[in-house]
Amino acid sequence: MPRDTDPLAGGPRDAPDTPCERPDPHRAGPPAPRPASPTRTGAAPLPAPHPERAGPPDPSEPAALRATAPLTSPPAGGAPRGYRAVFAVREFRAVFAAHLLSLLGVVVSELALTVLVYELTASPLLSALTFALGMLPYLVGGTLFSGIADRYPARRVLVTCDLICAGCVAVMVLPGTPVAALLVLRCLVAAVSPVFTGTRMAALADILGEDDLYVLGRSLLRIVSQGALLAGFGVGGLLLAVVSPRGAITITVATFLGSAALLRLGTRDRPARAGGGQGGTLLRESLSGARLVLGNRRIRALLLLFWLPPAFVVAPEALAAPYADEIGAGTVALGLLMCAMPVGQIAAELYAGAVLSPRVRSLIVLPVAAVGLLPFLLYGVSPGIVPIAVALVLAGAGSAYIIGLDQWFVEAVPDELRGRAMTLLTAGLMTLQGAGMALAGLAAEFFPVHQVVAGAGALGTLCLLLLVAEVRRTAPAHHIRTEVRDGEDQHMASG
Repeated sequence: MPRDTDPLAGGPRDAPDTPCERPDPHRAGPPAPRPASPTRTGAAPLPAPHPERAGPPDPSEPAALRATAPLTSPPAGGAPRGYRAVFAVREFRAVFAAHLLSLLGVVVSELALTVLVYELTASPLLSALTFALGMLPYLVGGTLFSGIADRYPARRVLVTCDLICAGCVAVMVLPGTPVAALLVLRCLVAAVSPVFTGTRMAALADILGEDDLYVLGRSLLRIVSQGALLAGFGVGGLLLAVVSPRGAITITVATFLGSAALLRLGTRDRPARAGGGQGGTLLRESLSGARLVLGNRRIRALLLLFWLPPAFVVAPEALAAPYADEIGAGTVALGLLMCAMPVGQIAAELYAGAVLSPRVRSLIVLPVAAVGLLPFLLYGVSPGIVPIAVALVLAGAGSAYIIGLDQWFVEAVPDELRGRAMTLLTAGLMTLQGAGMALAGLAAEFFPVHQVVAGAGALGTLCLLLLVAEVRRTAPAHHIRTEVRDGEDQHMASG
């Protein structure tokens, strides 16, 4: 399904928290419900979080699926650890494979559709608009349709979104489809994207639990997202060298259908989070969920920590071609600039997930977020391609803070609001990235490119310092603590 473009340390993509009691997998008896977050001044009241919904395996599920229960704590003894433990969960493997298929489909279809529109119209504006339409509808879809993520069972939502995208792409392939219809279909796919992504993010907490496996699962999906962006455009370019744009788009129909099949057959059918709706309309549920999420001071601060860095980090990406032209560099240098930040993000994400303990990942959230945009200041002296590429790799490495922030967010949001909160997170993330690109381009009309990027780094750092202070102020009363059981470093929880 649609691309999950998660933050860099700026790419996109805390402080003391209250520990929450987690069920001990070795202790008999039902898990204790998670305590509600303490009320703070200026925070809208949120529904009390539900107890953990793991429960016994569903006897109607295939035996292979029943055999794999969600893992809610780090494995002990000789069991797999880290990323290997995530892949040991059968349902996650299905989600991961579906994510990879749909990502490649989205990237290839974006590239092929842009080329197709240019061939039909010979208009650079319409061709660029085709690509931009992949971001613009996120705000509408993520705000007006976010209630879907909690109102209906997650598996049904995910499969339906994939089928809608497959249908839209199939119509694009038809020879008689006019350009206006191609753009409308592109908008529809983009409007579905935040619903799909938010629902999948929320469903991961059911599949992997809310502890370290969830954090590592999200990390893997982010790594695949960045890798697919690098590989997808290359694959799309090779496809367009041997087939027509419509032919390349046709292939993406199969990727969406494959994703739908994997999700339908490889994941359990869990009940809706909101119990099938609260009697109101979908629009009312979506807007009320957005008000509850944004009205809570703590959750709002965490959302902004996801959103703000991407709004600034896109500046060097949006202006890579003008910067290369400004310093007289060629296409090879341009490719290096475009790849540097994703490479830094992938490396940092892998290191943080595989080497750092959950406690350390939480401790570095605020410091790393605060300094993640400082490498952009190097643009101010315009030193050339190699130093700038190093600066971009370092900026990408700043994404290491996201892996700890994921844990804070999933534990701060009540279970029945989680789908809407995740959908809103995705919508805001993509919308602010689009706005950041537009503002960077506008500024470059009046100032040299290197000054614009350096200015984005300085202004972004100032905004993040203020935001970090707000996150600290909204943190629950108690510090994060790490519980040590049986000599193992266990995951701590934050409120």
